[in-house]
Parts: sequence; C-alpha cells; structure tokens
Amino acid sequence: MTARVLVVDDILSNVKLLEAKLTAEYFEVITAFNGLECLSKMEAGVPDIVLLDVMMPGMDGFEVCRRIKSNPKTAHVPVVMVTALDQPSDRVAGLDAGADDFLTKPVDDAALFARVRSLVRLKMMTDELRMRESTGQGMGLIDPAETLTENNQSGRILVIEDRAESVAWFTSALTPTHEVASADTFEEALVRVKGGDFDLIVVSLGMRGFDGLRLCSQLRSLPEGRHVPILVVVSDGDRRKLTQALEMGVNDYLTRPVDKNELVARVRTQLRKKRYADRLRHNVQLSLEMAITDQLTGLHNRRYMSRHLDTLMADAAKNGRPLAFVIMDIDFFKQVNDTYGHDIGDEVLKEFASRINANVRGIDLACRYGGEEFVVAMPDTDMAFATNIAERLRHSIETTPVKISRNPGYLNITISIGIARCEGESDTAEQLLHRADQALYRAKRTGRNKVVADAA
Repeated sequence: MTARVLVVDDILSNVKLLEAKLTAEYFEVITAFNGLECLSKMEAGVPDIVLLDVMMPGMDGFEVCRRIKSNPKTAHVPVVMVTALDQPSDRVAGLDAGADDFLTKPVDDAALFARVRSLVRLKMMTDELRMRESTGQGMGLIDPAETLTENNQSGRILVIEDRAESVAWFTSALTPTHEVASADTFEEALVRVKGGDFDLIVVSLGMRGFDGLRLCSQLRSLPEGRHVPILVVVSDGDRRKLTQALEMGVNDYLTRPVDKNELVARVRTQLRKKRYADRLRHNVQLSLEMAITDQLTGLHNRRYMSRHLDTLMADAAKNGRPLAFVIMDIDFFKQVNDTYGHDIGDEVLKEFASRINANVRGIDLACRYGGEEFVVAMPDTDMAFATNIAERLRHSIETTPVKISRNPGYLNITISIGIARCEGESDTAEQLLHRADQALYRAKRTGRNKVVADAA
C-alpha cells in the first residue's frame, strides 16, 4: 500500500531519517519544518497521513493538530505525533488535540510502518464514503455530514476479557459516561456482537482462554462487526501481536499498564470517528434512495421503473409466470392546478400515491411515471387479478374525496387506468408500456373514470 505522507519536524536530520525510511517502503513523502508550513502544505494538497513532531518553535505540534482537526477539509486526515515525550499525560494531551496516535522516539520501524498502513487503510475507506457523499451533494440530494469536530461522548462499549479484575477496571473507568457490557469467552463475544449494536469493542490480546487476534479476525468478518471500531489492549513490548492486529484492521490500541486518561481519550476518538463514518454511510444510502425515488410522492421514479421493468419481464419470461402492468392518470388534473394552484395539485398527487400504496401488495412496484401519471408493475399477476386491484383503486378514488388545505377542504377526483400484460420472451418493456398506454388512452377517450385492459 502506498500513501502520501507529510513529515513535520523542525530538525532536518529527523525529517531526512523518516523520509528515507518511508521512501524505502514506497511511500510518497513531503516535508515541512514548522507548523505554519505544515498547514500551508495541507491546504495546497491534502496528504493521506501526517507524522507530526510536538516540540517545535513558534507553534507546537498540539496546536498544529488542533488546527488540522478543526478544519472540515482536513479533519479526516490521520495525525500521528512522533516525539521524544513519553509520559501518559503527553499522550493524552496529543489525543485530546485530535491526534490518532502518539509514537515515542526512537520509533520502532515495524511499529511505525504498521501504524501508518493501518491508518491510511482506514482513511481510504472514509475517503470512499466522502466521495460518494460528495456526489450526492452535487446532485442536490443530501446535506453534508457533520465534521469530525462534533463530539457526542457516550456510547455502547463491549469489553472482551477473561480476567474479572480487568473487566471491573475497564467498567469503572468507562462508566457512567458509557454503557459497558462484557464477554469472557469466544462464543459469547460473537453472540454479543451479532446482537448488541455496539459503538466500540475493546479486546484484550492477553486472554488465557482463547486467541484474541483470532477473535478480532472473526469480528471483522461479521456483518454486524464490520464497521465497529476495535480497540485492542496489548502488553508493553509485544510488537508482534500489535503489528498483526493493525494488519488485520483493528482501529487503535493501548499498552499495559493502561492509563485511565489515555483509555478515555482513545475511546472518545474512536466514537467520534465512528459517528462520522455512520453519518457518511447514512448520507450515501440516503442519496442512493433519493436517486431512485420521486421526492414529492415517495414512490420510485421513472428512471428506476424503466430499469427494473426489464428485470421483472426477464424473470417472468424465464419462470413462465404472468406480469401485469398498470398505468393510471388523474382525470382533468390540469384543472386542479389551474383552479387551486400547483401546491394543491401536489397535495392531490401525494394523496393519490398514498392510496396506490394502500391498495397494492409488497411485491408490486409502484412508481410515479411523470406528471399525474403513475404505474404499478405486478409480478406473478394475471389480467383478471390486476383488473380487480385496479378497479378497487379506481372505486376508492371516486368515492373518497381528497382532503386539501384550502377551501372547500376536499376535492372529488377520478382516475383512468390502462392494463397490459407481458407476452413472453419476445416481449419488450417498450412494447408493454405502449400497450398499457394505449389501454389508458382508450379509457380516457371512452369517458374516463374507468379501467381498460389491453386486448392483446
């Protein structure tokens, strides 16, 4: 894996050493020698990760990190503090400033490369979500997700540890801010994650009863655990387990003996990241739904119907099952708009869509075709059954006035309906639509407020 790494240090020899090591591992390296230069280079081209010294003249690394994380353009970029400071309070200060990790000089090369690759890999996943969200924003479908600076501190945390005293310590350290549950066997941990909806999983890699690394691997393979951050706890100096854990995709780590303040800071960071990623995923899903949904009525739109109809017809032909296609039009709808205004026309359209939903089945595909026209594709449905449903809907519209927000308070409307059926493997969506449209035209021409089935 390659990445663009920004190395920031005021000592030239330190910069050159890190640059040489990273270049040898095929990373692209850019450098800065003070905080202002770092911020300037990030504005010019956002890197994949920042390796940041703390003790620099003018603006120290803590302040640089705070500025990076407070800027929505760069808040998602991982920052690793690389410094000679080695006290727990120093690590907590870095984490509170927004740093993703805190490595103490002299830095072990294997630990450095593993951490850089891990954070870059996690950033790439976030970048993909950000790109998809940006597409949705560009289409005017969604608003942007809140930034990583948003901070809701509480969460549901699962501690996986087979030492009762350690479980008690973690529970005490994390409550009452968080809701904490625990598991002490491999099987219980999997069951908990499958049904627990947790925001963070803490896994001890020093358990006596089973392999914590294997559990982490299993958790990542579960749909319910794929996007939950994992924080592992390793013994100080156990680089092998830590490197393996980072390679398999855990998000963060703590070394024993665990400092309570550092635990709280790392938990807070992971919860903040998860909530940001969750919002991105929600926005991406929302944009996908909105791209295929008519915003006024909530039904599928014409684009989706046109593409999905081919699939429905192919499936009907393959399995020898009937497929009915119903097209509906509100009679004299132009008069509604001209008399009461387009806002009342929209109310009528929304109510009509609601009645369609109330009269069709879950397997049916209801769409707004355009204007006042609506269609319903009805799999595994013959003409007789489709005609009955269409007649029921027509009668519901005719006999139940539509409520509106302006005098006289309701409107009496009627609809005309045309029905066609799939004629087998040689039939096409265009031909089906044409036959249904012709049936609708005959319903209109012969008096409206009626159902007409295609005679083919």
